[in-house]
This record gives sequence, structure tokens and C-alpha cells, in this order.
Amino acid sequence: MADLHFELVTPEKLVRSDEVHMVVVPGVEGEFGVMAGHAPFMTTLKDGELKVYKTAGAAPESIAVSGGFAEVGGKGLTVLAESAAA
Repeated sequence: MADLHFELVTPEKLVRSDEVHMVVVPGVEGEFGVMAGHAPFMTTLKDGELKVYKTAGAAPESIAVSGGFAEVGGKGLTVLAESAAA
């Protein structure tokens, strides 16, 4: 399966822009995983950790985020967070 384009942005800077296998996002209604081909939608984030899987079967990289939004669209996953720390 094709990779997912993932961007993590805060008000200060573009934190990450990468092609990844999957990202698990802490949404206000629960965690959800996004892979290439995911249906489009938008949700707000709760404070928590993004889990970024660079490849299938890889250990996840955790990035702490607080506040913001996540949008899944034709161009991939964009997370607009109030703050982010790896």
C-alpha cells in the first residue's frame, strides 16, 4: 500500500512533513489510526501522543501534542496542534 503523507504543524513552525505507514491520533472521541486511503474527515484533538509508524511493523515514534485539529483528506493527514514535543 502507498505511504501516507503526514504533516504536523504548530503556530510556530512545521514540526514534521514525512511519508509514513500509519499515524495513531488522540482524538476527542478516542484514538484513531490513519493509513493511506483513509476516508476524509476532521476532528479536534485531546492532549496526548501521536504514534507515528514509519513502516509496517516498526516501533512507533511518540510525539506529545496538546490541543488542535486533525484533518484527513486527499493529500494525507495534517495535524494542527497548539504545541508538540518529541
